[in-house]
Amino acid sequence: MKILVTGGAGFIGSAVVRQAIARGDAVVNVDSLTYAACLANVAEAATSDRYVLEQADIRDRAAMDRIFATHQPDAVMHLAAESHVDRSIDGPGEFVSTNVIGTYTLLEAARAYWTARGKPEGFRFHHISTDEVFGSLGEEGLFTETTPYDPRSPYSASKAGSDHLVRAWAETYGLPVIVTNCSNNYGPYQFPEKLVPVVILNALSGKPIPVYGKGENIRDWLYVEDHASALLLAMDKGVLGRSYNIGGFNEVKNIDLVDKLCTILDELRPANHPYADQITFVTDRPGHDQRYAIDATRIATELGWTPSVTVDEGLRLTVQWYLDNGDWLQGLMDRDGVGERLGTT
Repeated sequence: MKILVTGGAGFIGSAVVRQAIARGDAVVNVDSLTYAACLANVAEAATSDRYVLEQADIRDRAAMDRIFATHQPDAVMHLAAESHVDRSIDGPGEFVSTNVIGTYTLLEAARAYWTARGKPEGFRFHHISTDEVFGSLGEEGLFTETTPYDPRSPYSASKAGSDHLVRAWAETYGLPVIVTNCSNNYGPYQFPEKLVPVVILNALSGKPIPVYGKGENIRDWLYVEDHASALLLAMDKGVLGRSYNIGGFNEVKNIDLVDKLCTILDELRPANHPYADQITFVTDRPGHDQRYAIDATRIATELGWTPSVTVDEGLRLTVQWYLDNGDWLQGLMDRDGVGERLGTT
């Protein structure tokens, strides 16, 4: 299979690229290489003659048309997106432009390509989204595929908009689509603006480890390699027109997650004090959702997928990877937003 992957030099996208190449697929990686992209993420995959990089913006219709015509993919996995909530608070326009207009442009290019080829039955457009489109949960309950949308941030609103566009293109034009919504990802190659890599980076640098509010917010943590395997499975065997929630079954309070990371660092890279001493509570993010939790029953029962890595196993693997890959991390230190607090307006 030849897969066109958008955002394949990013965190989740690169995990998909690596796994797709490893299992024998051909991959066309379409990435505009913005601040969070890193070609080192796909360096191993790039040694394969089944891998091609196309540096292009999904908002550029002419570029998308050219890429479809040149490479003639069998499927699209659309991961390219602006994804950091704090950045969306400071600059919502870029999120609307990339996530909504970009998805629209890609959908139209994919539809034109699919139509021109006689609407082959095997083609599919897999749109990768987030559980944040569902809003915030109370102490009980889980997000299911039928949970009403209730986005609370510019980021989640822009992703909700892209989800609606994809479903509309399926209903109106018959485009064969699949939508997946995932919980919080973590693991190797994550850009150091999200919680897990920020904790590791700041701990090792002797800087304060920032925790929003009281750290009581709860997230369902999904190891990125598990997510990538679920995405490829959904693309291969998912029912067209269906959506699938992908979660880790690992609900953890932010403060407890930070404590876990500090404990692992104490063991693997001991300092002259417990890393937890660096924890600093900071002003909470505006509109910070209290709890996310995914019900992944559908993908488990229909496709046979369940996560293989617990949060304790995954955090240890992640910490060890960052300790072993200091050069990768150092290469990102001068990029926009690394080590800075964003989204305080």
